[in-house]
Amino acid sequence: MKAYWCELAWLGGDTATADVLLQTSGDRITAVHAGVPCPPEAVRLRGLTLPGMANAHSHAFHRVLRGRTQVGTGSFWTWREQMYAAAAQLNPDSYHRLARAVYGEMALAGITCVGEFHYLHHGAGGTPYADPNAMGAALVAAAGDAGLRITLLDTCYLRGGIGVEPNETQRRFSDGDALSWAARASALSSLESPTSRIGAAVHSVRAVDPASIEVVAAWAAQRTAVLHAHVSEQKAENEQCIEAYGLTPTALLAERGVLDARFTAVHATHLAVADIGLYGTSGCSICMCPTTERDLADGIGPAMQLRDAGARLSLGTDSQAVIDMFEEARAVELDERLASRVRGSHDAPSLLRAATRNGHAGLGWHEAGSLQVGGLADFTSLRLDTVRTAGTSMVTALESAVFAAGAADVHHVVVDGEIIVADGRHVRIDVAAELASVIGELMGQ
Repeated sequence: MKAYWCELAWLGGDTATADVLLQTSGDRITAVHAGVPCPPEAVRLRGLTLPGMANAHSHAFHRVLRGRTQVGTGSFWTWREQMYAAAAQLNPDSYHRLARAVYGEMALAGITCVGEFHYLHHGAGGTPYADPNAMGAALVAAAGDAGLRITLLDTCYLRGGIGVEPNETQRRFSDGDALSWAARASALSSLESPTSRIGAAVHSVRAVDPASIEVVAAWAAQRTAVLHAHVSEQKAENEQCIEAYGLTPTALLAERGVLDARFTAVHATHLAVADIGLYGTSGCSICMCPTTERDLADGIGPAMQLRDAGARLSLGTDSQAVIDMFEEARAVELDERLASRVRGSHDAPSLLRAATRNGHAGLGWHEAGSLQVGGLADFTSLRLDTVRTAGTSMVTALESAVFAAGAADVHHVVVDGEIIVADGRHVRIDVAAELASVIGELMGQ
């Protein structure tokens, strides 16, 4: 039994609650008491305690690009060539060391669970490693080292574009055909544990043909696993899909039986009105990654329309341009303001749900994302006495967290009832030193 006493805690309502005692046993919350003094045996958590945050869409290796793709002009497509060059440098050992440091950075930012959209499967030229899942195993091990939960979203990636064979780098991503992908992905079950789960992903309608999409969807359905896909990130993707199949990417996925409550569409930036309705009626999740979408000049997605249609919003850091879920959360609302010239379409509680409960659900962790009895003992505490948050009251604590705070204000993080970040320092990893070392090695610094 352990006890954590929170000066303020968000228990899922519209405001924070004062003087909350969380009792845990093993990996679960066993009691939640509000309005009680701090017992002498409890760990005192200053500021505002939230459920652990879920990063629902990550490509860990993109972290090496931070600051390197900000020179000159271009688009998603020019950025992609730089990303491919970074991918070509990785092997299971270097990917483990990089991901361990990146996941450590996520822990420092208050993230307790990551959805890793993983398609860097094989060696140079597409040659499988002796263990065909060596790269996936490296990611799962890295998350364990950093103290995070992970859903490894093993990704089917077969083509370099609609009707286009993969290039030299893309061959590392491809299993050749969907049945070979399914055979390899099935072996990942050995990596599942109390802190790791396996899901599936279709990279995109550009990279996976319709018949193969059905194979991936059937594989996920048979295992009741979550299924993710990049959808309509670029207008060019929509145009190519309509030209090839006479359908938008969303309509194609719907035709192939993909859309249901286990499905998450990532980005969903350029949607037709009918697409929005399909996501709403199917109960899908939409993972928006605003810091990446603006970094790549992708555009602003229809978050409010999707939410109003019935889709659940979640959040991801995607390209790791920054790792800050508070920034992702407020960007949904602030981008909406720029597009609509109306303030207040998304309030602080709904954005916190996107960063916590909704993200966990989209990654298959329905027992996480809220501070309640029986839930997983994963939570994050945020200082309210920094230069960004000083002056916050109990009434405005949620608004200060979403619209003013940042990753640097996180001071304690608990996963599985164990402290992994204490007073703003990771208890296992010197994160900055590891990031500098592995990125410098990979980029030849």
